[in-house]
Amino acid sequence: MNGARIALFPGSFDPVTNGHLDVIQRAVRLFDEVIVGVGHNQTKAPIFTVEERLAQLREACARLPSVRVAAFSGLLTEAVRGFGAVAVVRGLRAVSDFEYEFQMALMNRELEPQCETIFLMPRAEYSFLSSTMIREIARLGGDISPFVPEAVARALVERLRVP
Repeated sequence: MNGARIALFPGSFDPVTNGHLDVIQRAVRLFDEVIVGVGHNQTKAPIFTVEERLAQLREACARLPSVRVAAFSGLLTEAVRGFGAVAVVRGLRAVSDFEYEFQMALMNRELEPQCETIFLMPRAEYSFLSSTMIREIARLGGDISPFVPEAVARALVERLRVP
Protein backbone atom coordinates (compact mmCIF):
# COMPACT_ATOMS: atom_id res chain seq x y z
CA MET A 1 0.00 0.00 0.00
CA ASN A 2 1.82 3.10 -1.21
CA GLY A 3 1.47 6.00 1.23
CA ALA A 4 -0.62 3.87 3.55
CA ARG A 5 -0.59 4.50 7.28
CA ILE A 6 0.65 1.19 8.65
CA ALA A 7 0.63 0.22 12.32
CA LEU A 8 2.46 -2.68 13.92
CA PHE A 9 0.74 -4.49 16.80
CA PRO A 10 3.51 -6.67 18.26
CA GLY A 11 3.17 -9.43 20.80
CA SER A 12 3.81 -13.05 21.60
CA PHE A 13 0.10 -13.94 21.27
CA ASP A 14 0.58 -17.24 23.12
CA PRO A 15 -2.36 -17.59 22.82
CA VAL A 16 -4.23 -14.80 21.10
CA THR A 17 -7.10 -13.62 23.31
CA ASN A 18 -10.35 -11.81 22.62
CA GLY A 19 -8.69 -8.79 24.24
CA HIS A 20 -5.97 -8.85 21.56
CA LEU A 21 -8.64 -9.12 18.87
CA ASP A 22 -10.54 -6.18 20.34
CA VAL A 23 -7.40 -4.01 20.19
CA ILE A 24 -6.78 -5.14 16.58
CA GLN A 25 -10.33 -4.14 15.62
CA ARG A 26 -9.83 -0.72 17.23
CA ALA A 27 -6.53 -0.23 15.41
CA VAL A 28 -8.11 -1.14 12.07
CA ARG A 29 -10.37 1.91 12.40
CA LEU A 30 -7.34 4.19 12.81
CA PHE A 31 -4.86 2.86 10.23
CA ASP A 32 -4.94 1.76 6.60
CA GLU A 33 -3.18 -1.48 7.47
CA VAL A 34 -2.45 -3.20 10.77
CA ILE A 35 0.35 -5.72 10.89
CA VAL A 36 -0.03 -8.13 13.78
CA GLY A 37 3.57 -9.03 14.50
CA VAL A 38 4.29 -12.28 16.27
CA GLY A 39 7.56 -11.74 18.04
CA HIS A 40 10.07 -14.52 18.41
CA ASN A 41 11.50 -14.16 21.91
CA GLN A 42 14.18 -16.73 22.76
CA THR A 43 13.84 -16.04 26.50
CA LYS A 44 10.27 -17.35 26.56
CA ALA A 45 9.09 -20.96 26.30
CA PRO A 46 5.82 -20.61 24.37
CA ILE A 47 3.01 -23.17 24.31
CA PHE A 48 2.57 -22.72 20.55
CA THR A 49 5.24 -22.38 17.86
CA VAL A 50 5.51 -19.14 15.91
CA GLU A 51 3.94 -20.88 12.92
CA GLU A 52 0.98 -22.07 15.02
CA ARG A 53 0.45 -18.58 16.45
CA LEU A 54 0.60 -17.08 12.96
CA ALA A 55 -2.04 -19.56 11.74
CA GLN A 56 -4.28 -18.89 14.76
CA LEU A 57 -4.07 -15.13 14.22
CA ARG A 58 -4.70 -15.43 10.48
CA GLU A 59 -7.84 -17.45 11.17
CA ALA A 60 -9.00 -15.06 13.91
CA CYS A 61 -8.40 -11.98 11.71
CA ALA A 62 -9.67 -13.47 8.44
CA ARG A 63 -12.64 -11.07 8.31
CA LEU A 64 -10.41 -8.02 8.66
CA PRO A 65 -8.96 -7.42 5.18
CA SER A 66 -6.65 -4.61 6.32
CA VAL A 67 -4.87 -6.90 8.80
CA ARG A 68 -1.68 -8.72 7.88
CA VAL A 69 -0.09 -11.26 10.20
CA ALA A 70 3.69 -11.68 10.15
CA ALA A 71 6.54 -12.87 12.33
CA PHE A 72 9.52 -10.81 13.41
CA SER A 73 12.55 -11.15 15.64
CA GLY A 74 15.06 -8.71 17.00
CA LEU A 75 14.43 -5.15 18.02
CA LEU A 76 10.90 -3.83 17.65
CA THR A 77 12.25 -0.63 16.11
CA GLU A 78 13.88 -2.69 13.34
CA ALA A 79 10.55 -4.40 12.68
CA VAL A 80 8.82 -1.00 12.54
CA ARG A 81 11.29 0.14 9.88
CA GLY A 82 11.12 -3.16 8.01
CA PHE A 83 7.33 -3.13 7.83
CA GLY A 84 7.20 0.59 7.00
CA ALA A 85 4.98 1.26 10.02
CA VAL A 86 4.24 4.76 11.26
CA ALA A 87 3.19 3.58 14.72
CA VAL A 88 3.32 0.76 17.22
CA VAL A 89 -0.01 -0.20 18.77
CA ARG A 90 -0.02 -1.47 22.34
CA GLY A 91 -2.97 -2.54 24.42
CA LEU A 92 -3.37 -1.25 27.96
CA ARG A 93 -5.55 -3.30 30.27
CA ALA A 94 -4.91 -1.52 33.55
CA VAL A 95 -2.74 1.12 35.16
CA SER A 96 -0.26 -1.63 36.00
CA ASP A 97 0.44 -2.09 32.26
CA PHE A 98 1.07 1.61 31.75
CA GLU A 99 4.44 1.97 33.51
CA TYR A 100 6.07 -0.88 31.60
CA GLU A 101 4.53 0.15 28.26
CA PHE A 102 5.46 3.80 28.84
CA GLN A 103 9.10 2.86 29.48
CA MET A 104 9.16 0.66 26.36
CA ALA A 105 7.65 3.43 24.24
CA LEU A 106 10.25 5.90 25.43
CA MET A 107 13.11 3.45 24.79
CA ASN A 108 11.76 2.67 21.32
CA ARG A 109 11.60 6.39 20.57
CA GLU A 110 15.17 6.78 21.81
CA LEU A 111 16.31 3.98 19.47
CA GLU A 112 14.17 5.23 16.59
CA PRO A 113 12.98 8.86 16.88
CA GLN A 114 10.26 8.28 14.26
CA CYS A 115 8.75 5.40 16.28
CA GLU A 116 5.43 6.53 17.76
CA THR A 117 3.43 4.36 20.13
CA ILE A 118 -0.35 4.41 20.30
CA PHE A 119 -2.03 2.96 23.39
CA LEU A 120 -5.48 1.43 22.96
CA MET A 121 -7.66 0.03 25.70
CA PRO A 122 -9.83 -3.02 25.10
CA ARG A 123 -13.45 -3.15 26.15
CA ALA A 124 -13.89 -3.41 29.91
CA GLU A 125 -14.96 -7.04 29.63
CA TYR A 126 -11.46 -7.90 28.34
CA SER A 127 -9.45 -5.64 30.64
CA PHE A 128 -8.47 -8.51 32.93
CA LEU A 129 -7.38 -10.96 30.20
CA SER A 130 -3.80 -12.03 29.69
CA SER A 131 -2.33 -14.93 27.74
CA THR A 132 -0.56 -16.07 30.91
CA MET A 133 -3.84 -16.21 32.79
CA ILE A 134 -5.55 -18.07 29.93
CA ARG A 135 -2.78 -20.68 29.84
CA GLU A 136 -3.07 -21.20 33.60
CA ILE A 137 -6.86 -21.58 33.50
CA ALA A 138 -6.55 -24.08 30.64
CA ARG A 139 -3.75 -25.96 32.42
CA LEU A 140 -6.01 -26.36 35.47
CA GLY A 141 -9.00 -27.53 33.41
CA GLY A 142 -11.03 -24.32 33.50
CA ASP A 143 -13.31 -23.09 30.71
CA ILE A 144 -11.42 -20.62 28.51
CA SER A 145 -14.01 -20.48 25.73
CA PRO A 146 -15.30 -17.00 26.67
CA PHE A 147 -11.80 -15.53 26.45
CA VAL A 148 -10.26 -16.83 23.21
CA PRO A 149 -11.42 -17.73 19.70
CA GLU A 150 -12.99 -21.20 19.50
CA ALA A 151 -10.14 -22.73 17.46
CA VAL A 152 -7.58 -21.38 19.92
CA ALA A 153 -9.49 -22.83 22.88
CA ARG A 154 -9.53 -26.26 21.23
CA ALA A 155 -5.83 -26.10 20.36
CA LEU A 156 -4.84 -24.95 23.84
CA VAL A 157 -6.86 -27.67 25.60
CA GLU A 158 -5.37 -30.27 23.23
CA ARG A 159 -1.82 -28.99 23.80
CA LEU A 160 -2.16 -28.99 27.57
CA ARG A 161 -4.07 -32.26 27.85
CA VAL A 162 -2.43 -34.56 30.36
CA PRO A 163 -2.08 -38.12 28.94
